[in-house]
Amino acid sequence: MSGVDIRTDGGSSATAELRTSHGSPTDAERVAAAVRPDNTAEMTTRVEGETVVTEIRRDSTSGLQSTVDDYVVNLRVAAQLTTDTTQSNHE
Repeated sequence: MSGVDIRTDGGSSATAELRTSHGSPTDAERVAAAVRPDNTAEMTTRVEGETVVTEIRRDSTSGLQSTVDDYVVNLRVAAQLTTDTTQSNHE
């Protein structure tokens, strides 16, 4: 992972911005396309060059932690599938 920025508004709301580099804009687009379907209403995902940027906003820090944990698992799978050069012949 390239970086995580976590902010609170002084109340109960918290936001995390996760930035991950994927080597090329094409790979970043593929990873973003793979994780977007799992985004909740509190999440946005965009691509900046070879970086996928996802912002997550939740009403509580515990909710934020849970959502970030889930997102990171999905992100790892998406990144592995994007860079996996193994070919399969499923006829």
